[in-house]
Amino acid sequence: MILKISLHILVVVYAFNAFAGTGTRPVPSAGAASPVYVSDVPGISEEMLSVDYWADRLASDRLRMGDRQIQAFNARNLARGEFLHDLQALGETMPGERVRELLDGVSSPASSARFYRDGREVREADYGRMQASVQRDRIPELVELQWGLVVERASMRSYPTRESIFKTPTDLDLDRLQETGVFPGQQVVLLHESADGEWWFALNYHYAAWLPKSAVAVGKRTQVEQWLAKVPRLVVTGAQVRTNFNPVDARTSERVLDMGVSLPLLSAAEVGHNVKGQNPFASHIVSLPVRDGAGRLAFEPTLIARSRDVATGYLEYRPSLVLEQAFKFLGERYGWGHDFNGRDCTGFVGEVYKSFGILMPRNSGQQGRSAFAPTQFFEPGEERKRRQALDSLNVGDLIYIPGHVMMYIGHADGEPYVIHDVTGLSYFNADNEFYRGTLSGVSVTPLEPLQLGRERSFVDSIYAIKTIQPVMP
Repeated sequence: MILKISLHILVVVYAFNAFAGTGTRPVPSAGAASPVYVSDVPGISEEMLSVDYWADRLASDRLRMGDRQIQAFNARNLARGEFLHDLQALGETMPGERVRELLDGVSSPASSARFYRDGREVREADYGRMQASVQRDRIPELVELQWGLVVERASMRSYPTRESIFKTPTDLDLDRLQETGVFPGQQVVLLHESADGEWWFALNYHYAAWLPKSAVAVGKRTQVEQWLAKVPRLVVTGAQVRTNFNPVDARTSERVLDMGVSLPLLSAAEVGHNVKGQNPFASHIVSLPVRDGAGRLAFEPTLIARSRDVATGYLEYRPSLVLEQAFKFLGERYGWGHDFNGRDCTGFVGEVYKSFGILMPRNSGQQGRSAFAPTQFFEPGEERKRRQALDSLNVGDLIYIPGHVMMYIGHADGEPYVIHDVTGLSYFNADNEFYRGTLSGVSVTPLEPLQLGRERSFVDSIYAIKTIQPVMP
């Protein structure tokens, strides 16, 4: 990742001056003594963890972009080619120089010390072994592209290995070889393979890294593009759902589908009234990509229960639904680069907006510093401009500080609040004592008292605020 080091070394620091108290409040309970909600997050009451608390504060819930506007928004950003890749616009080949450029963007030794899980330091010989596995010198001058669809949730990696390395021997949450995640139905272009033949160097719409071959079915370009163009489509609108259990075919059984996954809908008229031993009348039937015995692309009718959190087509892009989608992740464990079956700060906002059909660059710096959406940029010393911007935020606006992104959800008692996927928690309490804790999950926090360190506040570190709507000519 471009901001791989800074993205999650973030320590969230809160100045507690404006939030005297402990964040403790009684929780109503019928017919019994009320339990007490206790939190070390300042300025938080239990009711703030309900989406209704923030939805009730909305001044307007108007539609922000319709389907055609979102399609145009995505097309414009894909055509710019800055941090998003228009896979449909690719030819049948790619210059080897470009493939090597993409490869070097992820498969390079770290500039500082790294450690294995057992505490051993990663040595030059270890990097030499990893560099050999990528076969950089075997990339031809003209690469013939292959096409595929992802068949299971999987990790894209810096190198073609499942080994993990860490910044310190004790910080074992952030695997520095983890880049991002891919999900069933995602299109990938296959550029190169590892020395052991077990990994693809693959390009998706916003990233290039190493992907296990077992997670990809290889097909013809026309086969992939025709499947992607099929309508109507079922969209996953929950944080995660699973396909129905299938005792006949493990390839379609209980597959994990994350928010924003889109699959073509089928009808019983096409597949009949018995799908792998289950009547589909109480389920949605989707066309799920699978691998055949040779790793080639095939499609199987697959059931997703109608009780699951899904929708036909993308959701309407309006503030109340942005809040609802964001709060579906509340409390989920933080996962760097979609590790731990979760997501990180940019994965979180990306999946929320993907449920509306909106595509974003992968990393916070790419999002914050690019022109993919209307942006207010701030320079050092522009405190007054920042404060004015915070007073006119729209629900769902994205707030960028170095290495991190937060989503604005509303004001409470005159203070702006955000929801974000974040690791650390620290602040000065009412006695000016420095407290350091942890969050490591999707959290609601106040913004105004946050500090990057003892000498620098979050507000003073904001370099961009984006409203996700079309950029006006």
